[in-house]
Amino acid sequence: MASAAFDCSQSSPSTKTVRVMIKGRVQGVFYRDWTVENASQLGLNGWVRNRRDGSVEALFSGKPDLVDEMEQRCRRGPPHAMVTALQVFPCNDDPGSGFQRKPTA
Repeated sequence: MASAAFDCSQSSPSTKTVRVMIKGRVQGVFYRDWTVENASQLGLNGWVRNRRDGSVEALFSGKPDLVDEMEQRCRRGPPHAMVTALQVFPCNDDPGSGFQRKPTA
């Protein structure tokens, strides 16, 4: 189990935060709910939201290897999604605590 991912007893200087833009058939296929479930499972902080242009945007923050794992999962997405492009940008935004769905931007 990845129980260590939920250990918040000490802050780590090795936290990675990225903003991810996912394009393709990613709306109407439960992509956001799938993202919340997977990011929460990995113990990541951040958020996910639809964009008016049809893409999905997310912010992931946590241990670098877990953020990398989430990036790989996003390349596949849920069963009915078809990801055609995934862009990852280093980010300094505050991810907040926990992982949540945000309104469309």
